[in-house]
Amino acid sequence: MALEREGVSGARTEMAEVFRGLNILETLKESIESNTFSDVKDAVEDLLISRLNLAVVGDRGDEKACFMNSLRGLCSGDEGAAPSPSPLAPEEVAGYPNPKHPDFRLWDLPPVPTTSSLEPEGYMNRVKFLRYNAVFMAFTQSPQPNSVELFLEARSLQRHTVYFILLASATDTEKSLEEKRKASLEVLTSQGVTQPKIYLVSPSTLEKFDFPVLVGDMYRDLPEVRAHALVLALPTFTSTQVTQKKEVFKAVVWAAASLSGGMSTIPVPMVASMVDSSVAVRVLTKAQLSLCLDDESVERLARQRGIEPTRLKGLRTCVLSVEVSKGEVKKRLAVAEKDLATVSSKLVELVMPRHIRSVSRSFAAMLQALNSAIDEMAADAEKIVVTALGK
Repeated sequence: MALEREGVSGARTEMAEVFRGLNILETLKESIESNTFSDVKDAVEDLLISRLNLAVVGDRGDEKACFMNSLRGLCSGDEGAAPSPSPLAPEEVAGYPNPKHPDFRLWDLPPVPTTSSLEPEGYMNRVKFLRYNAVFMAFTQSPQPNSVELFLEARSLQRHTVYFILLASATDTEKSLEEKRKASLEVLTSQGVTQPKIYLVSPSTLEKFDFPVLVGDMYRDLPEVRAHALVLALPTFTSTQVTQKKEVFKAVVWAAASLSGGMSTIPVPMVASMVDSSVAVRVLTKAQLSLCLDDESVERLARQRGIEPTRLKGLRTCVLSVEVSKGEVKKRLAVAEKDLATVSSKLVELVMPRHIRSVSRSFAAMLQALNSAIDEMAADAEKIVVTALGK
């Protein structure tokens, strides 16, 4: 469909621009230069935790439930999936954690009342609107006037991470979706929304239409750590996402290696550092889950796409894609220790301050071992995504 091609193409362009502005490495380098390693440690924790709260406002129909489940990589029958029809009371708020990233939560907010006496502040206080990192204003036909009023109130409070999404239903066609989008834009314009934007989303197949573009816009709008959390916690459904996740993990790896190289007082062998190997295991475990390489994620993707699970599992050629074990991680770190000649001394000079270059052996080993592992795991994720999408 033309809509799908346009959405994916736009996502690649916009996300490329986003990552050109990636500045977390500069922030971490400044912390190293000033010898404030606690800041680097905090950054590593933030990147590995992926703490994020997203809310979805709208009628509690099949499309909304399916969308919330897809954001967490689930299907309707999976454990922890949002049910439809919803058992929630009209005013009730429900939270749904991500099974792989428990600090990433989706919140089901009740629809905005359609009565003419709506007070946006009252609704926002009732559902704790301002506590969410981003809010989706979801609809299947056209945004209600009161929803637009709520959107304008949020913008007046400098909350720019609020987005209108048109959820496609099973009976929609490309023509009907374009008509709905056009009519919805007219509604937003008539109520004073400047430069209105509506994202068309397929609840069950997020790679279609505008969702990749929406992720790109959210990445730009969110604070940096939250933007990283979004990229890492979303299920992997496009090749572009694999690249995005790999780039984020390069920042995580750099931070972890900086701790290794900067906090060591003696250049001891990497395998002797239980702290370093534990950090490496955490980073690579997060990478396995984020890239959806674990057995459960691969099996679920296979079911969703009607593919034999063993076919997708067989595409994992990296041992760490299948299982992140401390033994394998230590082995890779030991190999990197013995092969430091392949790491440019110029690289160490550029990224490590002068007073700790003499103890940068651990930094170089960690950087080499983890970057190599991330590249291998991302290559496996790329093969799985391409096969699952049939491209």
